[in-house]
Amino acid sequence: MFKWVSSCALCLLPWLVCAQTVTQTVKYPGIGRTATPQEIKAWDIDVRPDFKGLPTGQGSVKQGEVLWEAQCASCHGSFGESAEVFTPLAGGVTPQDMATGRVKSLLPGQNQPQRTTLMKLSTLSTLWDYINRAMPWNAPKSLSADQVYAVTAYTLHLSNVLPADFVLSDRNIRQVQAQLPNRNGITTAHNFWPGRELGGTEKPDVQGSPCMSRCAGATAVVSGLPEYARDAHGNLAEQSRSIGPSRGAETDPKDDKTAQKSQNKPSNRAADQTMLGQVAPERIANVSLASIQPVLDKNACLACHGMSTKLVGPSFKDIAARYKTTDGAVNLLSGKISNGGQGVWGAIPMPAQALSAAESARIAQWLVGGMPP
Repeated sequence: MFKWVSSCALCLLPWLVCAQTVTQTVKYPGIGRTATPQEIKAWDIDVRPDFKGLPTGQGSVKQGEVLWEAQCASCHGSFGESAEVFTPLAGGVTPQDMATGRVKSLLPGQNQPQRTTLMKLSTLSTLWDYINRAMPWNAPKSLSADQVYAVTAYTLHLSNVLPADFVLSDRNIRQVQAQLPNRNGITTAHNFWPGRELGGTEKPDVQGSPCMSRCAGATAVVSGLPEYARDAHGNLAEQSRSIGPSRGAETDPKDDKTAQKSQNKPSNRAADQTMLGQVAPERIANVSLASIQPVLDKNACLACHGMSTKLVGPSFKDIAARYKTTDGAVNLLSGKISNGGQGVWGAIPMPAQALSAAESARIAQWLVGGMPP
């Protein structure tokens, strides 16, 4: 009798589990569903500091250089030195740093005006994982595993961590980790501020409840440099450091006007005229935003150019204002869109774009026509 009851109970168990599952799925009808294994796999791409999750593959420094110039240099500079939009990636480390595993200029008492990515990086998996999931900016997750290895290798080469003939792979990445200039820089020994490493104590500076009593109803931060002090150390935007220009405002009014004047003047160089001869697009009248939007979306133009806000490159509104009275502006802009360029709007280059002559002409006509909605 006992065996029969047990057998029946076992037979009923799958039915009870199924009934419970049905009850759970209809608890919130129409809201969500269980992720499929394929969907989970597509998002489960993180790489841990112990390199668990790292896919197999390899890529050389030379392969990374080719990829870098095509997809990375426009934002980060050819040598990872660009400081106009992002903090420089490379520079600021020494052979001694690689030997000790601790970047000296980050230690207390040092006066480092700007910190690069390679100065702060303590786990190589962080760099690999970020490139894999977020780069390039206008097409994240578009790089293959081998391409990520190559770009990572070239990034390390820019700070002399890897030689020019090195091939980075899942088999040797642990050995490369042991060469990072700041591999020993990560620590949990500090508190909030100043921490033991900077002469503080074990006791945190914020204790909790006492600082949350008798709070002010509203606060306002109004601090800033007074005008007479802005130029105390010269024009900050032009000062150089060992790792590239320092990010800062144009603090010399005279220089600021000169720079603005030079930026607002369209180029008439012979090189530009040669470029104009390479492209002779048809003039297209009355190009609306609705008709041009698919072209902007397809070519990820809005990843670098805002409609009215500067991103990596100038805003479309600023481009339209500069060229609206320029003779041959449609041909000029069409050529720049197709062939790329550098220097008119700053140091960051715009790479050549894979648009047809008709598409680049339509974008140019839309801009020259005042960006009609």
